[in-house]
Amino acid sequence: MTVLDDWVTAVCAELGLDPAEVSVPTVLDLARDVAHQVVRPGAPVTAYLLGVAVGRGADPATAAARLSGLAAEWPIELGGGRPDRLASGGS
Repeated sequence: MTVLDDWVTAVCAELGLDPAEVSVPTVLDLARDVAHQVVRPGAPVTAYLLGVAVGRGADPATAAARLSGLAAEWPIELGGGRPDRLASGGS
């Protein structure tokens, strides 16, 4: 197990969740997409919002795919976290 696996297992135990129901790669991919294509602080906020949506019944994979698609289409002039902006000092 990795440190991340240990952490997810501990968090799930604390929150009464089944670790088998947590798709870590899905959440990490979504966070990467938002951090790189929109803005870095948007990654944890988006992950939280995904969790809220899933808690209200949304399918995790479908919701994450929709949000990744939204991030991919985010206009460069609105996104502060694109790699080209990072190189020029954008946030």
